[in-house]
Amino acid sequence: MSKLTRQQLILQLIENGNVANQEDLRRALARHSQRVTQATLSRDIHELGVIKTSNGYVRAQSPADTALPSVERLVREFVLSVREAQNQLVVKTAVGSAQPVAAALDAEGWQECLGSIAGDDTILIICENKHDAERVASRIREMLA
Repeated sequence: MSKLTRQQLILQLIENGNVANQEDLRRALARHSQRVTQATLSRDIHELGVIKTSNGYVRAQSPADTALPSVERLVREFVLSVREAQNQLVVKTAVGSAQPVAAALDAEGWQECLGSIAGDDTILIICENKHDAERVASRIREMLA
């Protein structure tokens, strides 16, 4: 299970049930065949902006909750390769990561990109011409470095 998928599961568990502490959350994850260390769980809680209240863990209510992680972070963590094909780019990602990466790339609003289509582990980015595709590929590769 990828980090992104695990974090989505954590949010579901918190929203659907009474999770009083990290041990409860760790056990709930284990019931979903997801074994994590306390350190990993602590990092996930921090990254997700989950807060502990007197009633257990809840998702913080702020605009940051709905925001995607930075495009640089998503590209660095999940993009495996970028290949150019004329005016198109084929971006390979870790399994289950193409859609959030594509959403973050789309949110950048790059003028060279006409649009993108994301599957499970592949993103197709369409540009107007070969030069634009090269510029976008270069930007993505810079984030990988």
